[in-house]
Amino acid sequence: MKNSLKNGGLVVAGSLAGVSAASAALPAAAETAFTNLSADALDLVDLAWTAAIPITVAFIILRMFKRAASSAT
Repeated sequence: MKNSLKNGGLVVAGSLAGVSAASAALPAAAETAFTNLSADALDLVDLAWTAAIPITVAFIILRMFKRAASSAT
């Protein structure tokens, strides 16, 4: 039992050491790529909002038309 706890502790300690070593600084090219990616993602979100608002308004108008048509019959 003690041996398995010791091995488990070594695995956890090794994982923590690996994680802390993996958080080194990114190269400049990677930082530029992530910056460009986030800018592109924000541009796509802006485009999605410009499409989502008219579509939502159209659905609301269609629902109102269907209610009016069903109450008229």
